[in-house]
Amino acid sequence: MQKLLAEYGDVDVVVDGQEAVHAFSLALDESRPYELVMLDIMMPRMDGHEALRLIRGEEKSRGVLPASEVPIVMTTVLEDPKNVIEAYFKGGATAYIVKPIDRLKLRSTLGKLGFRPVPA
Repeated sequence: MQKLLAEYGDVDVVVDGQEAVHAFSLALDESRPYELVMLDIMMPRMDGHEALRLIRGEEKSRGVLPASEVPIVMTTVLEDPKNVIEAYFKGGATAYIVKPIDRLKLRSTLGKLGFRPVPA
């Protein structure tokens, strides 16, 4: 995933949901908000659904309007409707990609969100 996303700019990688929420908050503190967040649903310590809820809560507590929220793409091997509903309708995910993720699938999703690869 890191290699695929590197075509779009700098990439930070974390190992679990707690680190994701911490990195997101730190980026806001430093006035360097992320332009995109990719969350796997199945992560240790804190799953992607909880990290998504906390990130959206952090944005709300800082006065970020819904139209200005960071796009969050959920990734998972779980294709069942319960996870899709939880991510989109309850959590506020922007997009959902089922693994395995290939370059074309990622490019298509990111293109729909307005992202383009950075020229080398």
